[in-house]
Amino acid sequence: MEYVKLANGVEIPKIGYGVFQISKDDAPRCVCEAIETGYRHIDTAQSYFNEAEVGQGIKDSSIDRKELFLTTKIWISNYGYENTLKSVDVSLKKLGTDYLDLVLLHQPFSDTYGAWHALEKLYKDGVIRAIGVSNFYPDRLADMVAFNEIAPMVNQVETNPFNQQIEARKNMIRRGVAQEAWAPFGEGMQNMFSNPTLAKIGETHGKSVAQVILRWLTQRDIIALPKSTHKERMEENLNIFDFRLSDDEMATIAGLDTRTSMFFRHDTPEAVDRFVGYVKDRAGRE
Repeated sequence: MEYVKLANGVEIPKIGYGVFQISKDDAPRCVCEAIETGYRHIDTAQSYFNEAEVGQGIKDSSIDRKELFLTTKIWISNYGYENTLKSVDVSLKKLGTDYLDLVLLHQPFSDTYGAWHALEKLYKDGVIRAIGVSNFYPDRLADMVAFNEIAPMVNQVETNPFNQQIEARKNMIRRGVAQEAWAPFGEGMQNMFSNPTLAKIGETHGKSVAQVILRWLTQRDIIALPKSTHKERMEENLNIFDFRLSDDEMATIAGLDTRTSMFFRHDTPEAVDRFVGYVKDRAGRE
């Protein structure tokens, strides 16, 4: 495994296991199998509604908690100083742990400052080892870095060969913020897994398109969070550190960038409306 060192010195594995859209029924098995396969970085969120099941999978694996890097994210409805403190306590109980390695603000809306100040307190208290944000565009990230006592250490954003976040990455590097990639495969949209450019590079190394993508990310020092419910795919996604892409291959992949989200932007009025709807839809769910 390779690691990224965060601004505070904490090291995070470059490959993590993401559990977005993994059901409550499947999550315990999937998390346990991921750990058995060799994953030591697990990424969940309050809004995934599977924290308790992730905790069960960790328990079933019998792994020493200290060997894991465990992340969750604060949902918008839990923003605000007191709400965030309470929600982290709930997440700790669901996950069956007394500390978290990384906690992120999941979206750049509502009372992000109140929520951030709560994370700062929990970080100082030793309940959280590192704190960060998710889906913060460059201007919002710059604001969070400039006007808080503790700057975000991580920003988790959509990053894949068709949306490479080149300018956003320059901004993160400048401000000492590590980048994590959600949807590294773009959920298979736009025929990413059969892209001829990626497939040809994969053939050169005897690797799949998925492995090429993950190696491309990790060589850029971007932390990747692939998801699979199949153990053989988990193993494949982890088996990327025995080859290296050449400079020419990296440049070729750079040519695939459309600089456009495969899902939606987070910096428009329509995005705010979308998340107001998400908050209403998810209210009261467990």
